[in-house]
Amino acid sequence: MSNPSDYWHVQIGSTANTSEIFIEVTKDGPYILHGQVPFHLQYIIPDRQGVSRSYENGESFKLEKDTYLCRCGLSKNKPFCDNSHEQARSFGVDLTDTATLHDSLQTAEIIEGPVFSLSDDEKLCAFARFCDQGKRIWNEISYSDENSLEGAINMAHYCPSGRLLVWNQENTPIEENTVAEVGLIEDVLNQCSGPIALWGGIPVKSSSGKYYEVRNRQTLCRCGQSSNKPFCDGTHASMEFQDGLSKYTQK
Repeated sequence: MSNPSDYWHVQIGSTANTSEIFIEVTKDGPYILHGQVPFHLQYIIPDRQGVSRSYENGESFKLEKDTYLCRCGLSKNKPFCDNSHEQARSFGVDLTDTATLHDSLQTAEIIEGPVFSLSDDEKLCAFARFCDQGKRIWNEISYSDENSLEGAINMAHYCPSGRLLVWNQENTPIEENTVAEVGLIEDVLNQCSGPIALWGGIPVKSSSGKYYEVRNRQTLCRCGQSSNKPFCDGTHASMEFQDGLSKYTQK
């Protein structure tokens, strides 16, 4: 992996992590997290109105050189794999990759504003709801005042899945480079556990051996029920997925 450009496509505006850190999706099995990276619980903190405002890091987990992470939602040792995926189909869990390997922006809706524009690739939605701040990002982009524009940019940067990108007048996403880290999303308001959040351009290798497009922010399904595997599609919220790791999200 000495020359990342030989292995994957990087989304415009994103920066691929060039260390040995990457995620491998195994066929009908777990994720393998290769390399060392900060790995911890990541709580979505709402305000008094129930709108997502910030993240708060929780318990950290020790990683091996290669760490096997549950993606079927059935492990009794979450976030790690305990081979429960071997019975996944009997529980109605199909771990087949269904996400496209092509440029995600091909399916994104473009919303033009007077200063900036917004691309919205809805299939990537992880239901984190930072986009509901203020007038909501789809409306904020239609204004030209500084507060609205800064609000839209911040909402996009907090979106863990990379569904939303704000673009400048040079037709380039307004992105920020962040250090690589992996978070286990915990939704405090909805009292459920969410996806695995990949921050900092961590490559994801499909079970076919090909790499998905690298994006600054990505979310991987760990409830086993997404229709866009390996990526999250927000199904964890409707099924009220519980990983048993946080007292704040258990019902």
